[in-house]
Amino acid sequence: MGVLNVTPDSFFDGGRWFDHEAAVARGLEMVAQGADVIDVGGESTRPGSAPVREAEELRRILPVIAALAPRVRVSVDTRKAAVAEAAVAAGATLINDVSASLEPVAAATGAGWVAMHMLGQPGTMQIAPHYDDVVAEVCQFLAQRVAAAEAAGVEEIWLDPGIGFGKTMTHNLQLLDNLARVVAIGRPVVVGTSRKSFLGRLAAGPGQPPAPIDDRLAGSLASAVWAMTQGAAMIRVHDVRETVHAARLLTETAAA
Repeated sequence: MGVLNVTPDSFFDGGRWFDHEAAVARGLEMVAQGADVIDVGGESTRPGSAPVREAEELRRILPVIAALAPRVRVSVDTRKAAVAEAAVAAGATLINDVSASLEPVAAATGAGWVAMHMLGQPGTMQIAPHYDDVVAEVCQFLAQRVAAAEAAGVEEIWLDPGIGFGKTMTHNLQLLDNLARVVAIGRPVVVGTSRKSFLGRLAAGPGQPPAPIDDRLAGSLASAVWAMTQGAAMIRVHDVRETVHAARLLTETAAA
């Protein structure tokens, strides 16, 4: 899943693809690099981000989705029901839902649905997040969302443990270490670690400032490969070409 942020403020590529033509060109570039899904988002959910008005989110994403949908599967990264509905009407077939609340839209439209775990809201989620047992609590939440989606009639359900969404570095590492427990819930799992801040802290080492975003590719690839070996069915990334190369190596090694 290639990340396409049609925003001015996303943490890694905010502003790069804000122009519609540039966004479409970037989406097609990721398709050529091997992306199976392009995830189009018009509202940043990075830590500390502010909400975007519905009309502005629609203005940002609908032309891009309509242009890409004939060429590749498109998912819409949104928390708003009306935006999800409009995106599906424009050609998206997957709703990537960080709020894990849009299963009624998926059921009504026939779209697939990604339910992600997030503690709190993007604006405040990284202010002292706490769990008694992060793995157990995330798994319980996701299992509950699966049950709700099944009851609503959603056929295609994906799960995302929400790396970096209301989690400390330790929480993120615990979830990655126990990813098989998320997989065991019985629905395909999406993992997104790409370029996130905990990778910068790991790269820099104890007591040092986090490595800058441009220096987090190695950690992104390492965590992606780890997630694949633990059963993740889809990896959400900014660096499609490099991750596809890593995935091919892993697949060929397993088949040898």
